[in-house]
Amino acid sequence: MDPPVQSADKMTAAPIIRTERLILRRWRDSDREQFARMNRDPAVMEHFPALLSREESDALVDRAEAHLEQHGFGPWAAELRESQELIGYVGLVIPRFEAVFTPCVEIGWRLAREHWGKGLATEGAGTLVRHGFEVLKLPELVSFTVPANLRSLRVMEKLGMTHDALDDFDHPSIPADNSLRRHVLYRLKRDDWSGANPL
Repeated sequence: MDPPVQSADKMTAAPIIRTERLILRRWRDSDREQFARMNRDPAVMEHFPALLSREESDALVDRAEAHLEQHGFGPWAAELRESQELIGYVGLVIPRFEAVFTPCVEIGWRLAREHWGKGLATEGAGTLVRHGFEVLKLPELVSFTVPANLRSLRVMEKLGMTHDALDDFDHPSIPADNSLRRHVLYRLKRDDWSGANPL
């Protein structure tokens, strides 16, 4: 397996990050149509409040780019190395809402349905865990989703993240009468990770 390689993106300090099968990079205008198709897929959006319109999807790309520009990390566009196909995003994000565990950095992902079950989310996110702890020197990463999102929960567990039911919370951006409001929170501390993964 090729080791993860990081190189400076000429557009910003945010690096291009390569894994065995993925390139995590800045967004391009040509990504927008494919990303919008993903965000209209009921399977991809099953655990989100609604499908996204093209305008809403484009706004998400704009926010991702702004986050990458401002912080040097964010929701990177995820491209297959072999085919140069956009398959979604994997990222490190500062949540925009306030909760008892914020401020924090969240690790998250969203991939097109045809690329599920291949270990790509775990591969991309695992490399970003290393980047977050070794390069950005973050003390902790969190991830959260609804309890029914078993695929994402499995990825969190493969990353070494742990769950404490006392951390579960009602997402403040989701209406109180929505069944998706309740979220589970997973955590991974740098000290715990470096103990299991010697530098």
